[in-house]
Amino acid sequence: MNDTGRGRFQKGRSGNPGGRPKEIGEVRDLARHFTPQAIESLQSIMNEQQAPASARVAAAEALLNRGWGRPTQMIAGDADAGPLQVTVCWAKS
Repeated sequence: MNDTGRGRFQKGRSGNPGGRPKEIGEVRDLARHFTPQAIESLQSIMNEQQAPASARVAAAEALLNRGWGRPTQMIAGDADAGPLQVTVCWAKS
C-alpha cells in the first residue's frame, strides 16, 4: 500500500510483500522444461513439405520471434489528428 501519498512506497517496505504466487513460477518452469521439444516441433512443421503453407509460415514466425524477438510495430493514427504528443511529468521528491 502506498502510504507516502507521493506515488512511492515507504523506504524498506515492499509493494508486493507476498511476492510472486508460487503457482505462476511452477507453470513457467514446467513450460520452459519443454522448450527444446517445442522448438523441435516447430522446426519439424516448418520443414514438412506436405504441411499446409499456413502451418509452415506460423512455425517459421514462431521460431524467428523466439530467436530474434518480434518485429517493431509502427503506430499509426488518424491522418487528420496531427502528430502524437507524449507528456512526461517528473515529481520532485
